[in-house]
Amino acid sequence: MEDHKIVQRNVSLQREWYGEPLGDRVRRLVVAFDVSQAYLAEVLGISAPMLSQVMSGRRAKIGNPVVLARLIMLERKVLLPEVAGGSKEAIQAALEDVKESRPTVSRDSMPLAGGTDDQPVLTALREVAEGENLIAAAERLDPDFPAIADLLRRAGKDPR
Repeated sequence: MEDHKIVQRNVSLQREWYGEPLGDRVRRLVVAFDVSQAYLAEVLGISAPMLSQVMSGRRAKIGNPVVLARLIMLERKVLLPEVAGGSKEAIQAALEDVKESRPTVSRDSMPLAGGTDDQPVLTALREVAEGENLIAAAERLDPDFPAIADLLRRAGKDPR
C-alpha cells in the first residue's frame, strides 16, 4: 500500500477510535501548554519519534494505554481556569502532575458507555459563565478547538 493511502487509512482509524485525528489533539496541547512536541512526548511517556508517527498518521494508534490516559489528563487540565488563563506556574504544575502520574487502565476504571463523565466539568463551567457566554465562546473556539467548543456548547445548554 502506498504511503499516502496508509496515512489516510490510519487517520480514518484515529477518527473512529479517538474521535478525531491524534495529530489535531496533540497540536492543540502543544499550543495550549506552549511546549515543544518533544517535551510533550516526554510528559506523555512516549518517544518523540513515536509521537511524530502517530501525529502524522504513519501509525494509527497509541499502543500504551497509560500514554493515552496521560493525553486525556492533559486535555482535561487545559480546562482548569489557571491553565486556561495562561499562568506559567499552573501550566508547569499541570505538566509535571501528568508526567509524574501513573494512571491505571482496568476494567473497573473504564466507563460502561465508552465515554467520560463530563458532568463535573459542565457544572464548573456553568458556575463561572452564563449559558449564552459559553455558547459564544464555543463558536469562537470551534475552528481550532472543536472538542473544547463541544464541551462549552453542552455546558451552555440549559441543564433542566
